[in-house]
Amino acid sequence: MFPLYDINRPRRRAVLVPALVVANLLAFVWEWVLNDPGAVIYTYGFIPANFFADPLAEWPTLFTSMFLHGGIGHLVGNMWFLWVFGDNVEDRLGHGGFLLFYLLGGVGAALTQGLVSYGSDAPMIGASGAISAVLGAYIVLYPGALIVSLLGFFPILIPAVIYLGLWFLLQLLQSFGGVPGVAFWAHIGGFIVGVLLIRAMAPARWRR
Repeated sequence: MFPLYDINRPRRRAVLVPALVVANLLAFVWEWVLNDPGAVIYTYGFIPANFFADPLAEWPTLFTSMFLHGGIGHLVGNMWFLWVFGDNVEDRLGHGGFLLFYLLGGVGAALTQGLVSYGSDAPMIGASGAISAVLGAYIVLYPGALIVSLLGFFPILIPAVIYLGLWFLLQLLQSFGGVPGVAFWAHIGGFIVGVLLIRAMAPARWRR
């Protein structure tokens, strides 16, 4: 079920969501066109073994890793989910609050994956952990919002609580399926961090 858009108009225009999309696009060009992507990934990706061996030296990779991607499909998929779900969360938190939320969500996602794969020397990259936090916030803020999704070739309407609940369940199932090359625990950790963080950053009177 691929999300096309949500029927949930924000009150104010998003600023940080398009800025983050542009930042990720520029980082992708820098990574893949202007540099050796392998060297960039191993230098700026989050590597659990390196981080836990020397957190003071490696902490910047918690942030740099979330702006790198493993290919055009990886980048486009992440940016599309951010574009569909991010504007309403930014509307609720404000521009500065959303940026803080996004970065903290990405850090929480990376640390979750790092703890699960403690000692691994495989670099973790991608914005999906931070975007998973956005999805966690969305399900808290707008559980009844309708998501227009493609089921095969047919568009259908799905409440956000069902769509994102199924998405989260899929991450859990795949995390135990041994699917290589995907940091499912970053998705799971990011989503949970988003659910918890939005309750602290957006008081109940701001939710609907």
